[in-house]
Amino acid sequence: MEGDCLSCMKYLMFLFNFFIFLGGACLLGLGIWVIVDPTGFREIVAANPLLFTGAYIMLAMGAMLFLLGFLGCCGAIRENKCLLLFFFMFILLIFLAELSAAILAFIFRENLTREFFTKELKKHYQRNNDTDVFSSTWNSVMITFACCGVNGPEDFEDIRHVPYSSLEKSTPEACCQRELQSREGMFVNKEACLEGIERFQNRQGCYTVILNSFETYVYLAGALAIGVLAIELFAMIFAMCLFRGIQ
Repeated sequence: MEGDCLSCMKYLMFLFNFFIFLGGACLLGLGIWVIVDPTGFREIVAANPLLFTGAYIMLAMGAMLFLLGFLGCCGAIRENKCLLLFFFMFILLIFLAELSAAILAFIFRENLTREFFTKELKKHYQRNNDTDVFSSTWNSVMITFACCGVNGPEDFEDIRHVPYSSLEKSTPEACCQRELQSREGMFVNKEACLEGIERFQNRQGCYTVILNSFETYVYLAGALAIGVLAIELFAMIFAMCLFRGIQ
């Protein structure tokens, strides 16, 4: 009976580690996509140190889970106590790091509100000054997502960091409609847009557009994170039980 239980635990351990292996592969692929994505998202990530660091952390975590899933599978099948102990310690460290990151994200969630972004935009945005990282990042966001400001073009009415021409009102050219949503895309009618004719402007705020675009992925990422934490917890339990059961 004890041998059958140990054998069952070994194959369950292999199964859980196989899922960790797949989860690590997904995170690794997602991290690589964020860094090399050619559609404009890479510019946004590179311009923001926090996002840039987060992308590489995700890449490193994916690679580590990928490796540990592989080691866990080998340790379970071969019943190697050293590999199992090594696997348990590293999974425990990763589990604690992920739990800490989730707690910090919950604590600092107020920094992702509409009011926070609006305040930062009005304080730091310098219109077409591409030498300024903040302004260049916002211009990339508005061009890529065909949006304007946080809430809409009205966000720019009180911004006076850089003077604009007599034709140009408060709306920056990044809010003007383009035939192709990229920096190389031709304007539909730039002069009319800058004069304030609404049908040539992107009127929807970026906060709503981005929230709608990523809402499904946020829930998916949250569900995936909970699933990964649960799998890691069970994998640690099985690893320790298998470690103690091996003679």
